[in-house]
Amino acid sequence: MSLILQLETATRSCSVALAENGVLLAKKEKNEANIHAQSITLFIEELMQSCGKAFTDLSAVAVSMGPGSYTGLRIGVSAAKGLCYALDIPLIAVSTLASMASAKQNQTQFNTLLCPMIDARRMEVYMALFDQNLNLKVPVKAQILDEQTFDEFLNDHQILIFGDGADKCKGLFTAPEFHFNEHVNSAADMTPLAYQAYQAQNFVDLAYFEPFYLKDFIATQPKNA
Repeated sequence: MSLILQLETATRSCSVALAENGVLLAKKEKNEANIHAQSITLFIEELMQSCGKAFTDLSAVAVSMGPGSYTGLRIGVSAAKGLCYALDIPLIAVSTLASMASAKQNQTQFNTLLCPMIDARRMEVYMALFDQNLNLKVPVKAQILDEQTFDEFLNDHQILIFGDGADKCKGLFTAPEFHFNEHVNSAADMTPLAYQAYQAQNFVDLAYFEPFYLKDFIATQPKNA
């Protein structure tokens, strides 16, 4: 038996989900900027209560590990670590982009590659390219987009692009091989990957685990400073 609490804070979405033996029980989430710090603990408490579960029932906590928002990732991982320390349970780290791809895995044709994108800045995104079995065709990276980004794949594949970085490239990729899909990150999408990791006892070291920021944090000054 496994009861896994799942946290997703890598993007605008602040999302928590609870899954038992790889089956989603419930989720609570809101897609709004800058609410993670004030909402994540409340969402967790409300979710556990609504499902009639005690924190001591939890087998593990799974957290979206990035890439994504520096602040969001830090908040999610801090909350996950705190729970794991307090309850003496393991921590599971799930790739944010793999979780996104998992959500679209059964919605495409056999020759479609899945391209989750997270907005970085200007024409840059965090992205990866997966086949329908979630095998990596292009590893996770920060990519500055241009018209040639996917040229090597267009002869044999359709490409489904989704995530909050997708809108910025609709004008670049207009060939019929490209398709775009709406997507809001959700902790519910972590369910199969978190359960697989739990079964394989693929846990991360609580003391040393850090989010996969991919790029160093760059502080910006307010325009009126």
